[in-house]
Amino acid sequence: MNDTIAAISTTMGVGAISIIRISGNDSINIVNKIFKGKDLTNVDSHTINYGHIIDKNSVIDEVLVSIMRAPRTFTREDVVEINTHGGIAITNKVLELLLLNGCRLAEPGEFTKRAFLNGRIDLIEAEGVMDLINSKTEKSRKLAINQVNGEVSKLIKNLRQKVIEILANIEVNIDYPEYEDIEEMTNSMILSNIDSIEKEITNILKHSEDSKLIKEGIKTIIIGSPNVGKSSILNRLLNEEKAIVTDIAGTTRDIVEGNVIIDGIILNMIDTAGIRQTTDLVESIGVKKSLDLINEADLILYVLNNNEKLTIEEKEILEKIKNKNNIIIVNKIDLENKLNLNELPSYIEMSVKEDKGINELRNKIKTMFNLEQIEQNDYTYLSSARSISLLKKSLESLNAVRIGIENNMPIDMVEIDLKQMWSILGEIIGETYSDELIDQLFSQFCLGK
Repeated sequence: MNDTIAAISTTMGVGAISIIRISGNDSINIVNKIFKGKDLTNVDSHTINYGHIIDKNSVIDEVLVSIMRAPRTFTREDVVEINTHGGIAITNKVLELLLLNGCRLAEPGEFTKRAFLNGRIDLIEAEGVMDLINSKTEKSRKLAINQVNGEVSKLIKNLRQKVIEILANIEVNIDYPEYEDIEEMTNSMILSNIDSIEKEITNILKHSEDSKLIKEGIKTIIIGSPNVGKSSILNRLLNEEKAIVTDIAGTTRDIVEGNVIIDGIILNMIDTAGIRQTTDLVESIGVKKSLDLINEADLILYVLNNNEKLTIEEKEILEKIKNKNNIIIVNKIDLENKLNLNELPSYIEMSVKEDKGINELRNKIKTMFNLEQIEQNDYTYLSSARSISLLKKSLESLNAVRIGIENNMPIDMVEIDLKQMWSILGEIIGETYSDELIDQLFSQFCLGK
């Protein structure tokens, strides 16, 4: 991290302004080479300076340059931000001059990576930065900002502190058994402490599943036989003509996707090809995709035709989805009833044509995923699959401690599992990490961040 990096931090295109960010030991000197105005090496930190970017004697643009000196910056390095007029040619030209004068083009997420490596933020806060950028709902914004400001990290740091206190007492008991004024760390005391920690971890995990739902949304697929109204239901939920609707069976041959927000939670909707036996090669590929998606979905909307009897294929699908989150929709209730409703475990009646049942469907989804309760919950919980899986792993180490104590294992053996748990909790916030993990995580960030 001894070199100086630069990247465009705003979206490329025509706009009012563009921002080029530079970070590193030579950032101020490099920008000063192409800046006509005050001597930037002598200006105060956290000031905005008016001038021009020049290429030799040619003026490139009129700019405002923000100077921020280490360590009071995002990366804890000297940081410069150049505000140019928004435009592709202008922005690229300024970046080109910076690269010609000693900067290196930043990798995706490298500014945030440097902030992490320099101790400015921890790993949860770093993930929160990207979550904040990608947030699409008010709930996901609230969730991300609690990560960015360190509130979520405090949960893990508090757990680590409790574990280290147990470890410290064990170490004292092992190393200084002759001191009578030292409280002996008995098995019952350790069990009492880990009971408290286990309860706290379980509570965090319970609420973190809701947080993951807020962040990632609910992967929802609409399945059913051809021409039962799947695409019409998708269009009605989205309030737009996303999918082509005709009376011809097999119109939808590939998946059609769209997003709908219910109570601040995104439903990632997927309309699938109608499931049926077919000799059409393209349609059969779509049918296979539909069946494969059943295993991946968080919610399955299974649409049946009120005007037709259940087919063998439909009965097989009912069996296939019975242990998954599903809502059976009996569509076309405006037509004569030929479907034996007694064969269904539960269902919602709907007529897209007469605009009936859509609100009932929304309410059913809200109830199934407890969306109203999520609205009232605190947003200070984990939300990434990485951190949640590590917390579950730490719980396994805690259970190993319990088993060890119950089996009267030597205290120094029990201590090994406690140390492993402390280390796993450290991975969540980045106190311990591998270079491969860090490179992979920050490569998902956008360029300039």
